[in-house]
Amino acid sequence: MLADGFDRAEVLALIAAVEAQSEHPIAEAILRAAEAEGVARHDAQKFTSITGYGVRAEVSGHDVLVGADRLITHEGLDIGALADEERRLAERGRTALYAAIDGRVAAVIAVADPVKRSSAAAIRALHDLGLKVAMITGDKRETAEAIARETGIDHVIAGVLPDGKVAALDDLRGTGQHIAFVGDGINDAPALAHADVGIAIGTGTDVAIESADVVLMSGDLRGVVNALEVSRRTMRNIRQNLFWAFGYNVALIPVAAGLLYPVTGLLLSPVLAAGAMALSSVFVLTNALRLRRVRPAMDDAAKAATAPRMSPLPAE
Repeated sequence: MLADGFDRAEVLALIAAVEAQSEHPIAEAILRAAEAEGVARHDAQKFTSITGYGVRAEVSGHDVLVGADRLITHEGLDIGALADEERRLAERGRTALYAAIDGRVAAVIAVADPVKRSSAAAIRALHDLGLKVAMITGDKRETAEAIARETGIDHVIAGVLPDGKVAALDDLRGTGQHIAFVGDGINDAPALAHADVGIAIGTGTDVAIESADVVLMSGDLRGVVNALEVSRRTMRNIRQNLFWAFGYNVALIPVAAGLLYPVTGLLLSPVLAAGAMALSSVFVLTNALRLRRVRPAMDDAAKAATAPRMSPLPAE
């Protein structure tokens, strides 16, 4: 939706020039919209990313700001009549951004990030494992709660900056729970590093991937469920191997030391001892190789389901 006195094509062209310098998924959606409408292409100068707020650049002599409402408020600009439109968009689960040109709010932009069918399935699977799911986001509470209702998320923490995500993890950890955090963006990097286990989406930014302990190769959240399943089976396998290795040594080391010789005259030949030791190693290795047969916790057919990418809504 445009403010009075602004042209749609011109505003979209200026916004797209700024977003072309950004790695955020929302930027990709805006660029696709600009390409679809064939708007003029401009180059942006003096690009600045304001963490947790938005981006700023100079385009064709214009000072252009694109970001959340807190960026506009921080700059002391008047949102005016666009505030009501932003609120309606947020209640529909849309991500709403403002664009300001030369110190005037020019437009509110709605970006739809459709919930993947696989995401709701992943959350159900996490619930089946006895886990609670929270969403920590910089989006407005109305947007976050709309998505939470759709997917079955238990707890929502919205409207937070990157440092706020770290504080939210500390609050959740205060209940005595271990925390795994899943994220893909620059703003998620501090929380990924701070969580007990940071899980990065492989399709996300490089800084998020570098900050995480686990990287999922796809953008499917069901990979989180599969990672938990593989981790649990791996730890169970390690405990099994430790048990059998320890029991094996407890049983045979006394025999090899001659403990039974005074009573039974039984000694363990060095050749047999070496063979038994090799057999122990083969047993442990074979047991570990069973992990290669672990199947994904989520159904393969369901995993093949895909969802539309983030896409811009038509402006009014």
